[in-house]
Amino acid sequence: MCAQPIKIYKAHKPFKIPIPPTLRLSSLPLQPMCRHIFALKWIGNSNLIVTWMMIRSTCILQQQAPDHFINKFKYFSSFLLHYSVPPSSPIEETGEDSASHLLSLLSLPNWQKNPRLKTLIPSISPSHITSLFNDNPNLKPQTALSFFNILSQRSNFRPSVESFASLLTILIKNRFLNVAEKIRISMVKACETDDDARFVLGFLRKMNADDDEDFECKFKLSIRCYNTLLMCLSRFSMIDDMKYVFLEMLDDKIMPNIYTYNSMVNGYCKLGKVDAAGLYVTKIAQAGLSPDTHTYTSLILGHCRNKDVDRAHKVFDVMPKKGCCRNEVSYTNLIHGFCEESRIDEALKLFHQMGDDNCFPTVRTFTVLISALSKSGRTAEAWALYSKMSEKSCEPNAHTYTVLIDAMCKEKKLNNARQLLYVMEAKGVEGTVVTYNALIDGFCKEGKVESAFEMLKRMEKKRLKPNVRTYNGLIGGYCKGDNIHKAMALLDKMMKMKLSPTIITYNLLINGQCKHNHVDSAYRLIGLMKDNGVLPDEWTYSALIEALCKRGSVEEAHLLLKEKGIKVNEVTYTTLINGYFQTGKADLSMGLFKEMLTNDFSPNSWTYNVLIHGLCKEDKIQEALMLIGKMIKIGFEVEITTYTIFIEHLLKSFDFFEAHKLFNQLGASGLKPDVCTYTSFILAYCTQGMIKEAEDMMNEMIQKGVKPDTATYTVFIDAYCHVGQINRGFDFLKRMMDAGCEPSQHTYAIILKHLLRKNYKSNTGIDNAIPVNTVWKIMEFDDAIELFSEMVKRGCELKVNTFDALTKGLCKERRFEVGESYVNKRDFSK
Repeated sequence: MCAQPIKIYKAHKPFKIPIPPTLRLSSLPLQPMCRHIFALKWIGNSNLIVTWMMIRSTCILQQQAPDHFINKFKYFSSFLLHYSVPPSSPIEETGEDSASHLLSLLSLPNWQKNPRLKTLIPSISPSHITSLFNDNPNLKPQTALSFFNILSQRSNFRPSVESFASLLTILIKNRFLNVAEKIRISMVKACETDDDARFVLGFLRKMNADDDEDFECKFKLSIRCYNTLLMCLSRFSMIDDMKYVFLEMLDDKIMPNIYTYNSMVNGYCKLGKVDAAGLYVTKIAQAGLSPDTHTYTSLILGHCRNKDVDRAHKVFDVMPKKGCCRNEVSYTNLIHGFCEESRIDEALKLFHQMGDDNCFPTVRTFTVLISALSKSGRTAEAWALYSKMSEKSCEPNAHTYTVLIDAMCKEKKLNNARQLLYVMEAKGVEGTVVTYNALIDGFCKEGKVESAFEMLKRMEKKRLKPNVRTYNGLIGGYCKGDNIHKAMALLDKMMKMKLSPTIITYNLLINGQCKHNHVDSAYRLIGLMKDNGVLPDEWTYSALIEALCKRGSVEEAHLLLKEKGIKVNEVTYTTLINGYFQTGKADLSMGLFKEMLTNDFSPNSWTYNVLIHGLCKEDKIQEALMLIGKMIKIGFEVEITTYTIFIEHLLKSFDFFEAHKLFNQLGASGLKPDVCTYTSFILAYCTQGMIKEAEDMMNEMIQKGVKPDTATYTVFIDAYCHVGQINRGFDFLKRMMDAGCEPSQHTYAIILKHLLRKNYKSNTGIDNAIPVNTVWKIMEFDDAIELFSEMVKRGCELKVNTFDALTKGLCKERRFEVGESYVNKRDFSK
């Protein structure tokens, strides 16, 4: 039993971590703990540090420790976060130079040549400029303009819209109107967000108003300024503001030109509002103007946004008849429309037709097609287009590379994706947050969280700030790798960085807690997400219901579903059906299945597999077979997983004849056995001591192109060690590692189980079986050393993952003294 759980406060909510009552402060010496940390750091595994530190440091807090222990815990906590989560990019320093310091410098004669200016410039931010100009409205306009221009020449200085506005105030007050017009246009173009656009809109309206006595700076908007503003608002889809600005323009007696009308048409078409855009096309004719290439190109875009690519094509066809030349954007918009509708061959036909109109594909044209081909699995054609870009002297941009990197990550070609990133950087193309997120997500999904963190560090060195999707990827990676403590540390870091976790973030963490049966922590996370304004969805509760079902609390799960009024779906029903089967209540499972059908929820392949598996466990084979018939009848393609369930059931009864009969029928059904199918046979043979037959099956699977996985090799290791052939067991371990298949914690537990059994027999003469789940409880330091020695003797390379697996196993059983002995005595230089 565990003592009362301690509370660790994360993000203003407590999370309970159970602590064994046997652990005392005296058993947790801090100095050996430090040595363990630095030894692990020396071998390059910061993940082990975190696993060890999380459990050790929380144990220290179990008792009311003296102040000096609490202080040490705080130090260790910061050390832990330092190694578990790479630091974010440093926040831009504001510097000690206030507006008054800058003013005193600008008041000096020949201030442009003053050495102090050169020293100060790197630390000056746009907010400093805004403060300086707003606090000193009487600053000479020549000085203000000159200082602003000097700063703007810096490659890493981007004036904010507020700094432009403060400069404009000085210029207009002093009637520097020609240069003020240029600055005003630059301010509009400098908008990077919709908030920027709103600020600029408000500022320009005050500047343009006749009746605003509080605003001294009066300077009527020109046609050019109005058009630039409309284009800016269109960029941020601020269509209502565009409509009012257009009316204000008319009130100012400024006649719209073709650029004005085209901006309005484009703004509406970007939102797919082609009918509203058509009103402005009519106004073009009423004003005695003619629609041009830009007008028609916007209409093509609008129809494509409406998923009406055929009407878009009609507009495209009519352009030459109206005397309008089609350009690269016209082609690219239509190509994109075809791609969005999965009509890729038609898009490619248009691509090859571009030369007929003397148009040449742009980087966006290529990228749109590469993206569509990649998503549809036509990766060879995507790469051919990428190669063609160089032939056409069209250099890929960050978006092109990101599309290809993302495609390779989805195909699990992570090393290739990383190499393409290096190629991109070598060519001077700066990746975006999306580029690095694709790699981080790819590595995390394959359990390679350390590589993901390397990408995070690389990203931050480029001064790119991680966003919520970055952290969701990392949290998902940690949860998948059973490192829920580290995932929770990332949630804490997100909140400190003022990043708001989304429903996806919370669901990942809740699912991770539920996987470890930490149902109380999952409930607390639900409370935290509600406090932060994020409402749980059916996926949130599905994870909780599944955890309750796994621990046999199916009635509690069902009650939760009814009490919370949770919107049920196929996943929820299937989880409960599986839960009732697990507790031997097949009738209730089948009743829920009927209820599911009555409520018009369509079972998916997972639902049917759960039902088939449950019925097989109940020896209701005929009912299970009837379900397969039903699946086929309603159009489901029966997957290999479904047949493997039957084969496993037959093999558990050692009915090899029927299992082989079903196995041989797979080919006729157009199905290929997978690694789980073959491993089921191998496990059954090994359990019966038929190791030769098991090896024959393994050879067959390799010949058929199916690679053995960790479970396959572990079965052989266990089988050979069980019959006393430990040497053969280690031979399979070497084969496993040579094949690039990483041994799991369970693999090492199996080997240690047999080493402990062998040693016990040699010491007592009694051959006593040792359950694998007791290994981490009873093993000693010498047992770990024996394992390493045997591995080295047989040519098995000791990797960081080897130490990682053992450390995690020991940590789970709170065997810290063994770990510390291992660290203190082992020579890591070997």
